Amino acid sequence: MEITGLKPVFGIEDIKSQTIYIAGPCSAESEEQTLETARQLADAGIKIFRAGVWKPRTKPGGFEGRGRMALDWLRKVREQTGMMVATEIANRKHLEDALEADIDAIWIGARTSANPFAVQEIADTLATLPQEKKDSLTVLIKNPVNPDLELWIGAIERIYASGVRRIGAIHRGFSSYGKHIYRNEPRWAIAIELNRRIPEMPIIFDPSHVGGRRDLVAPLAHQAIDMNYEGLIIESHCNPDCALSDSAQQITPAELASLLATLNKRSHSLPTKSLDELRRKIDRIDDELLELLSRRMEVSREIGRYKKEHRLPVVQTTRYKDLMERRVAESERLDMSADFVRALLAVIHEESVRQQVKL
Repeated sequence: MEITGLKPVFGIEDIKSQTIYIAGPCSAESEEQTLETARQLADAGIKIFRAGVWKPRTKPGGFEGRGRMALDWLRKVREQTGMMVATEIANRKHLEDALEADIDAIWIGARTSANPFAVQEIADTLATLPQEKKDSLTVLIKNPVNPDLELWIGAIERIYASGVRRIGAIHRGFSSYGKHIYRNEPRWAIAIELNRRIPEMPIIFDPSHVGGRRDLVAPLAHQAIDMNYEGLIIESHCNPDCALSDSAQQITPAELASLLATLNKRSHSLPTKSLDELRRKIDRIDDELLELLSRRMEVSREIGRYKKEHRLPVVQTTRYKDLMERRVAESERLDMSADFVRALLAVIHEESVRQQVKL
């Protein structure tokens, strides 16, 4: 399906000349918390307020949002601050309630976008709306939890087929098993390919869910802006340490204001080929190297468990010698010195042995 004729999300006509900033708490926990956060964010210059109303958790028993009553708080946010308001929906009933509350924008979450049945249910409901409502509503689609570009595009196509034309994507990273630097791996290449396939559609980056920690929000936001993302959606709470959900990744409105000041300064002062931009490319590659090394060590531990079970020695010199010779032979083709590759492999092998000995 060819996706063309999209309209500007949130009514921002010249989206390429400005950055979309969406901010607000992970959850609308109470009327007081919602309005206080909104007032502080409005003072920081935010024009679009986000808050989760329905919060299905991975396991039952946690805070799952205040539900429909919280939509009234979002309406009060708009009345008192003038900000547009956005919330997440996961099914037909959520959408109907959000539309009844006259919410300006909705987003489809990562778990929902991974389910074609759920997305189609939402699309079918959108298709029944009057054209005037379709033309004014903004719908954002988060990437599925798993790294599947076609599934992401499929969700976008379903919403497009409903007749809605204010459509954008949210890149919130992809789940993976085990310990990693990020809560959700960014897998930048997937978002880059989405942009290539649907160049007309804006992509908004979510550093809060990618990083999973508030100290990672700023560097990830800078990376996204350097990579020409059209916007950012950031979780911000008036008292993040007391948040009922995702407290570790939320920042205060004051911290957000400081971040936006640096982002705006960079966007007006940095040339395309700046040293800082090149250094950030190095940072991204270093992050990827650490992820790969982490995966390699996990395999090493699996080998260690196998050796232990079958009473094999941890160090096998023949295997090590063969690996070293083959990898060093590749160094010239890769334009790297043999001494460097030999030293690097020796360190990696030493850590692999240490991991196995621990078992």
